Amino acid sequence: MSTESLLRPGARPDPKPRLIAAPVPDERAPRSDERERDLVQLLTPDGRRVASPGYDVADLDLGPDEYRGLYRDLALIRRFDQEATALQRQGELGLWAPLLGQEAAQVGSARALRRSDFVFPTYREHGVAYCRGVDPVDVLGLFRGTTLGGWDPSRHGLALYTIVVGAQALHAVGYAMGIQRDGTDDAVLAYFGDGATSQGDVNESFVWAASFQAPVVFFCTNNGWAISEPTARQSPVPLVERAAGFGFPGVAVDGNDVLAVLAVTRAALEAARRGEGPQLIEAVTYRMGAHTTSDDPTRYRSAAELDRWRHRDPLSRLRRMLEREALGDGEFFREVDQAAEALAGHVRSGCRALPDPQPDELFRHVYVDEPPLLAAQRDSYAAYLASFAEED
Repeated sequence: MSTESLLRPGARPDPKPRLIAAPVPDERAPRSDERERDLVQLLTPDGRRVASPGYDVADLDLGPDEYRGLYRDLALIRRFDQEATALQRQGELGLWAPLLGQEAAQVGSARALRRSDFVFPTYREHGVAYCRGVDPVDVLGLFRGTTLGGWDPSRHGLALYTIVVGAQALHAVGYAMGIQRDGTDDAVLAYFGDGATSQGDVNESFVWAASFQAPVVFFCTNNGWAISEPTARQSPVPLVERAAGFGFPGVAVDGNDVLAVLAVTRAALEAARRGEGPQLIEAVTYRMGAHTTSDDPTRYRSAAELDRWRHRDPLSRLRRMLEREALGDGEFFREVDQAAEALAGHVRSGCRALPDPQPDELFRHVYVDEPPLLAAQRDSYAAYLASFAEED
């Protein structure tokens, strides 16, 4: 049937199709992550310890060195992120995905893991990679274009970064079903953002995990924005409530509180180990920087919103606690600053020293068993490159 036949009699097609603007939500309405919510919190923004139902700082059983270690992690990861952003601006990296403001969500969850557990990250879990023992320089290889990987997943218990939004959730469930059949008591932690919850892969992973009671914890980093799309446009209810619809527990935690994130993730992983099936954690935090270095967040969010979240900074609140409880003095904080600068220097020099890949790397690690067609393509390309050397 032609387009014209669908029009009313005598009407002509509009030569300039009109774009109908989507309704703009009332800016005064609360965003889904700003409503009154029951977030697990153990450390207030001013650095005071509090308790939440089912969770208490005392249950973490941390000593002074461990509290200081968490602060050190947060500070070094932030400095690494700042240096990587600077390297991208200087043309040393093709792209960078900043984590500014999300350090507590990453450190708290990563430090809850056992070495034998396995992690499936997005492309922003630089702090998780650091906590799993990956050299930050190796993280930069992907963004510099010198590698398609960066580290040995089996050595670090950390899968390679996933660029396809939400795909790693399915990988995590498959891995969890595998270790379930191996009979181990290990668990799997799968990271994704609030935007990924709109992807079919994530919802399908929920179905499979619930059906097979897989030992996987889904960790949703709700940083408020899926690039330029606010969480409220994706979900009229808190994301944690998705879990109930699939038949497993969910808990929402203050993602800027490293102690609360540690407690909640540790409890969820232990439940998964006991055979209680999947768990969902929604860490409510905020992306203080851009989505990536190619993004301009000033085009879609207000300065006032950014200001509100600055007062909830994860580093500041832990530092206030350390100072208030005499767990960290001036000398300690100076040592951390020096270590952070040393790390920045290592990242700068290491990034520039990353070797360019050999041309035949393009053909490696594509298949476990190399098919004849790929081998022929590799040999043909090698002969093509060799022809230039012969001419010289």
